[in-house]
Amino acid sequence: MNIKASSAPIPNGKLMVIGGAEQKESNNRPESHQDLLLHFLELCGKPKHIEIITTAGTEAIEETYKQYDDCFRKLGAKSIGHINHDLREQVSDDLLERINLANGFFFTGGDQLKLTSIYGGTKMMSQLKQRYIEDKIIIGGTSAGAMAMSTPMIFAGSGETEMVAGEVKITTGFEFLKDVCIDTHFVHRGRFVRMAQVIATNPACIGIGIEENTAIIISEGLKAQVMGCGVVIIIDGERSRGSNITRFDENRKITIRDLRVSILSDGETFELPVRNPPHL
Repeated sequence: MNIKASSAPIPNGKLMVIGGAEQKESNNRPESHQDLLLHFLELCGKPKHIEIITTAGTEAIEETYKQYDDCFRKLGAKSIGHINHDLREQVSDDLLERINLANGFFFTGGDQLKLTSIYGGTKMMSQLKQRYIEDKIIIGGTSAGAMAMSTPMIFAGSGETEMVAGEVKITTGFEFLKDVCIDTHFVHRGRFVRMAQVIATNPACIGIGIEENTAIIISEGLKAQVMGCGVVIIIDGERSRGSNITRFDENRKITIRDLRVSILSDGETFELPVRNPPHL
């Protein structure tokens, strides 16, 4: 039974969750899905002040920042800041003013566990969440930056490993989306089975797999729309059965029956289920 959405505060902000490898160079075609980053910028409102957060990256940080900086400036951004940290103790209260001034925040790709271990529980993240609830800002993320927005959050398990029960590792993400697991590069890297593992451990959660150069835009915390040239795959385990996930010590391949799957493309809409009562 779903809980009434009105039981929780309705965010004024929006999320843009991108499956990675989004197009950053214009090809001068009207249907170009550089539209993803253009749409992100349009959702910023005015003034278009963006903070690009490259902390998830493990190499070529300045190059990554410059690539997004160049792209957003060409698309019309008025001012762009760069936030990057390698250690949790580097995150200072000085950032709070910048969080208050910007109306767009973009998390780049890399290592999602690095993101959550550095920013989880900081004043910076608390302030960003508060602004997401109160103000009409946009928070975007691509690849690891997208995966960190959800809870649960996958941080390890791929290839043959993902087929073995208990070998997909999850933790708590930033919780912009609760009881929702985001995975990226979903079709390109064949990540369906590892998402099914997540659903097997918590059938109240839904899994959303987003293909490259594709996004979901979430408004009011629940209403989602697909945008881009790929597909979004939704895996729902509410009525699943027959899982062997608790037998992970036997090195068995995963089994789970009766998952419900939806495949959605550009322009399709859906609503995130609310299955657990909101609580403090």
